[in-house]
Amino acid sequence: MSGFLEQMALSSRARAAAARRSCSFAQLSAAAQAAPAPPPLRLDPSGFDLIAELKLRSPAAGQLRTPGEDVGARVGAYARAGAAAVSVLTEPSRFDGELAHLSAAASALRPLGVPAMRKDFLVDPYQVLEARRAGAGGVLLILRMLPRAETAALIETARAHGLFVLLEAFDADDIALMHQLVESYAGGAQLLGGVNCRDLSTLEVVPARLLELAPLLPAQIPRVAESGVASAADARAVAAAGYALALVGSALMQGDDPQRLAAALLAAARAAVP
Repeated sequence: MSGFLEQMALSSRARAAAARRSCSFAQLSAAAQAAPAPPPLRLDPSGFDLIAELKLRSPAAGQLRTPGEDVGARVGAYARAGAAAVSVLTEPSRFDGELAHLSAAASALRPLGVPAMRKDFLVDPYQVLEARRAGAGGVLLILRMLPRAETAALIETARAHGLFVLLEAFDADDIALMHQLVESYAGGAQLLGGVNCRDLSTLEVVPARLLELAPLLPAQIPRVAESGVASAADARAVAAAGYALALVGSALMQGDDPQRLAAALLAAARAAVP
């Protein structure tokens, strides 16, 4: 595991432990089960979709938006542009995220029929329940952060509560584990397989990795291009490479008209679907 991911995992475990002290696993589980059902993830027949992201800060790009960002307005713009889901960063120390952003996003998206996804450095099934209680319809799991058994426990918790799971890989070894998990949960969980092309040592984006690793991803689940998609040309390239979705964050957060950009990315990619 890289130094960055190790640091994030330690911080995440500390957050989960602190949360458990104020709300037990049993209490949280009951609250999650009582929460309104989130909208399901529905993919467009065109063959390409967008997961638009809400994040206020990036370790690589710096401050993207102020903490006073109108969460509801932004995620609503994403939904109106046609996003299939909205990813919400909830990590506080490096991304200025919090669970309140996820709750606000989920509340704004529910009437529009679009699910929110918790994006964080999740290490504990407790955090999956936190996502469900906040209204999320899905979670992102970073494959290299945990041993297979612990990752499987997170997937099982998500499956039990009706959440889709985006499995995030950085290299071929991660994708090999993804294949094992997909086989284990065939038909039992809604899984997506993603490639994050960010170099974890430098935090720089290496778009070529999206094209290099695409053929290695499991064919039986939707493939997601993560990072490296900022323009119509990028969207066309990943669609042509066989990706069914793109997760786009920084480009949408930095732009003045996120709805227009999201719609343009979708149109370009859908025109290039093989």
